[in-house]
Amino acid sequence: RAFWGWLNAVFNKVDHERIRAVGPDRAASEWLLRCGALVRYQGSPKWQQDYNGLPTGPMGKYKIEAINATDSCIMYRGFDYLDGLEHVTDIKLEKCMYIQDECLQRLSETNNLQKSLQQLKIISCGNVTDKGIIALHKLMNLEYLYLSDLPGIREKEKTFRVLQQALPNLELELDLE
Repeated sequence: RAFWGWLNAVFNKVDHERIRAVGPDRAASEWLLRCGALVRYQGSPKWQQDYNGLPTGPMGKYKIEAINATDSCIMYRGFDYLDGLEHVTDIKLEKCMYIQDECLQRLSETNNLQKSLQQLKIISCGNVTDKGIIALHKLMNLEYLYLSDLPGIREKEKTFRVLQQALPNLELELDLE
């Protein structure tokens, strides 16, 4: 188990030289696919899941629009890859064992995501608590938030009241025990 944690940390190490060399969307795509996530580009209906099949072309041609991190090993350490993404409207975090409150706080503090992110789904991420959900209040354009199977959320009413006050246009869908 310790070996896999170490390996996943290696997969999440940010390579700033790579970001400069190939652009933020390409570098983030490589990171996400390496960690087992999927990406969808603007103007494409299909999800990219094959690292070796990443599209080529001039820097900046392919813009990430959606991220599906189901069962992936993405962790806080790699979140610097999100900084340069300007077109992400949809993120799904499902069964992500390394996602915790600090990750959601980092997501919420990412300037480009504050502007672009419209939909977020957080499902079966056991390390997420009320603190992480409340941290999402900075995502000013978030229109839809789906939360399911999050045992770390203990003060539902208070947490959701804080979110609704900060984001009055937010549609909140809950499937929590």
